[in-house]
Amino acid sequence: MAEEQEAQQPAQAAGPQMRVLGQFVRDMSFENIIAQKGGSPDMQPDVQVQVNLDAKKRSQDNQFESSIKLNITSKDKDSDSVLFVLEIDYVGLFFIDNVPEAQMHPFLLIECPRMIFPFLRRVVSDITRDGGFPPLNLENIDFVSLYRNEIAKRQAAEAPQDAAIN
Repeated sequence: MAEEQEAQQPAQAAGPQMRVLGQFVRDMSFENIIAQKGGSPDMQPDVQVQVNLDAKKRSQDNQFESSIKLNITSKDKDSDSVLFVLEIDYVGLFFIDNVPEAQMHPFLLIECPRMIFPFLRRVVSDITRDGGFPPLNLENIDFVSLYRNEIAKRQAAEAPQDAAIN
């Protein structure tokens, strides 16, 4: 039985490993437009959220950073006037080992953002609340769909260039 456990251990050790080394707000801007204009905050908000992802290798071995960039605009449903704008770049630092090179790109843009998103959601909630609005509780983000859509956009952008060359 001990031999079976020893035989299984190398297989487990060779599996993907990920640790969050740290996370932080790289850049943030919050503008309370309605307060600057002296308007009433008793409006019906329509919130639009744009999500961009980025990742890169760091200089240390097996260390990477993955960032979620949100651009959130809240407008009044009736007048279409802007209530607030929040732009935030939230970064996670990761130690990643035993992930095949072919799978590293999706790993960095799906799994890593999935790990740090709950913390970003909390930051966004606190910022909007502290900015004078009800806390904005972001819905879960489907990082797999975002990744697939981005790959499809890139392929579509390359297709006309390929056709033009032929």
